[in-house]
Amino acid sequence: MALLSLTVAGIACFALVAIFAIECIAGAWPSGRRAERSFSNRPAIAVLIPAHNEALGIAATLRSIGDQIRGGDRIVVVADNCDDETAAIARIFGAEVIERRDSVNRGKGHALAAGVAHLRQSPPAIVVFIDADCQIASGTLDALVADVMAFNRPVQARNLQLAPTGASIGLAIGEFAFRIKNHVRPLGMSRLGMPCLMTGTGMALPWNLVEQANLATGHLVEDMKFALELAQNGAPPRFCEQALVTSLFPTSAEAVETQRRRWEGGHLAMMRFAVGALSRPSAWRSAAYCALLLDVLVPPLTLLAAAVAVMTLIAACAALLGVGLLPLAIAVAAVLLFLLAIGLSWAAFATELLPPRQLVRLPAYAIAKLYKYPRMLLSSSRHEWVRTDRSRPQ
Repeated sequence: MALLSLTVAGIACFALVAIFAIECIAGAWPSGRRAERSFSNRPAIAVLIPAHNEALGIAATLRSIGDQIRGGDRIVVVADNCDDETAAIARIFGAEVIERRDSVNRGKGHALAAGVAHLRQSPPAIVVFIDADCQIASGTLDALVADVMAFNRPVQARNLQLAPTGASIGLAIGEFAFRIKNHVRPLGMSRLGMPCLMTGTGMALPWNLVEQANLATGHLVEDMKFALELAQNGAPPRFCEQALVTSLFPTSAEAVETQRRRWEGGHLAMMRFAVGALSRPSAWRSAAYCALLLDVLVPPLTLLAAAVAVMTLIAACAALLGVGLLPLAIAVAAVLLFLLAIGLSWAAFATELLPPRQLVRLPAYAIAKLYKYPRMLLSSSRHEWVRTDRSRPQ
């Protein structure tokens, strides 16, 4: 019985690593540059920006967007329960501003729903969603719109969070993990002909999908849930590597931890949902929906590494006690596959971020994070707007 239990646990762990590794290897493997789509006339679009007390950074966001706006395009800012100058600054940059006051229905999802309701008065062909603390790289709007027009499907830009210059090794490792999650893995999914998850900012959708969407969910990871709903309804999101949205990590250690706990806690909740969904035969009728559910099942990088390490340790102890070697063989295979995926991802996308001499600090960083996960697993989702604090130095 012990051998069977360990073998089943080892196979489950290996399966998660295999999903992660397939995505990473496909994303990191050298590939020819994709031909860029160009057009002289594109339809008018609306850029929808939900904002809560973003007076310190929204000017930079609007400036990066304004440089790419064409005739007929609109910028709509939803100033949601703000008590600063967010709305006034947005008006200076020519944005349409909706000032929303609702002490009960708070949160990004409700702000987006209010923005969509405003756009219904004169619907655009395409809506691009950008967070108020992000900036977009040159050509991003055109790249997103070109893909939406070509495929009539939702499109997700490359969404990266950057560590400030001179940041700690912890933030550099955090940026590397972000690159794997929001660049390497969705790129791999795209190369395999699969859809990608949405990341909350840098999303572009045709109006017919925006109008039908249920945005006011208040879920911790509403973007992940939204992607699953789109795929289930026959409109799986596509990844657009040519479009780039960036933001900075929070400037205080407390804010970094709050943000990470919110994201990863939400991801753990979605993993529970994915397990339930995959147990129903209806989930397997759509390859795109099933692929996204399997993608959701892969835990945050640190937790996946910990699961592999613990499984290997337990299997090694069992082998020494004479239980059997099969669980250990499976665990070792998972370790090697995990290291291959991480190594290829680092070599392709992060050698300048994490020089080889700093890689030895990865295990210590991972161990320092592990104690937080039991609290995340037991915590309930919060349904309010939690703004990331970027105002204090670290």
